[in-house]
Amino acid sequence: MEAVLFDMDGLLVDTEKYWFQVETDVMRRLGHGWTVEDQERLVGGSMPATVAYMLRVSNSSRDPAEIERWMLEGLFALLESGVEMMPGAPELLSEIRTAGIPTALVTSSGRPVAEAVLATVGRHNFDVIVTGDDVTRFKPDPEPYLLAARLLGVPPHDCAALEDSPNGVTAATAAGCAVVAVPSVLPIPPAPRRLVVESLKQVTLRTLQDLTTSGR
Repeated sequence: MEAVLFDMDGLLVDTEKYWFQVETDVMRRLGHGWTVEDQERLVGGSMPATVAYMLRVSNSSRDPAEIERWMLEGLFALLESGVEMMPGAPELLSEIRTAGIPTALVTSSGRPVAEAVLATVGRHNFDVIVTGDDVTRFKPDPEPYLLAARLLGVPPHDCAALEDSPNGVTAATAAGCAVVAVPSVLPIPPAPRRLVVESLKQVTLRTLQDLTTSGR
């Protein structure tokens, strides 16, 4: 295993609840409701996809840029007080960094959101940051993970990726990574070179090494 690639929202940090609150508030401004089922359709997706969906279901003619601005203003207000890391995340990051293994953050969120979260998680924990602003195709397309591996200078097949959403798992798998899935909103089935766990507390450096070399 030459590198470990981490998703952000719902995997490293408990931000899915923030996104749900912000989406609900924005949809209220558009005169429409928002449900858990709506969130499930978008988990692990991009800001453009989320905004397009919100405008479609609300039948609104608002400028997409205005909706994105509302979303980001609401999210940044919630992030001002910090964000809670998911159970097991600090310990796993520390073990990987102590071992000297390169890491990347691979998120569909824009760079300003990633930087706000990294103020809590620690920018020093990642050698490479890939955000939704850095790619032309978002998860479930493999481009974000292929870019992270290329920036790290390692083959994707020799990387372990950690994800919480079906979109993210699909992207990492298509890139050739071994995948640890920690489902946050939607279920994710086991598959070859994929380990499904309930928490990052169940994952160690050895877990990732064994998974990455499996099936060879």
